Amino acid sequence: MSQSREKVLDDSGTSTVEYAIASIAAAGLAMLLYSLLTGDWTLNHLQGLLQRAFTVDA
Repeated sequence: MSQSREKVLDDSGTSTVEYAIASIAAAGLAMLLYSLLTGDWTLNHLQGLLQRAFTVDA
């Protein structure tokens, strides 16, 4: 096998790339969750849920 072909087939550093991709994906998911949880839609739904939970119908 030629040396240039061995370099192409060499998988050293693969785990580093996999960690980088997983870190970017985790950061993207964290941004999505943060934007969902801090938005007005979520706040309004949580307030409505709590009001219904603590309201007593006589």
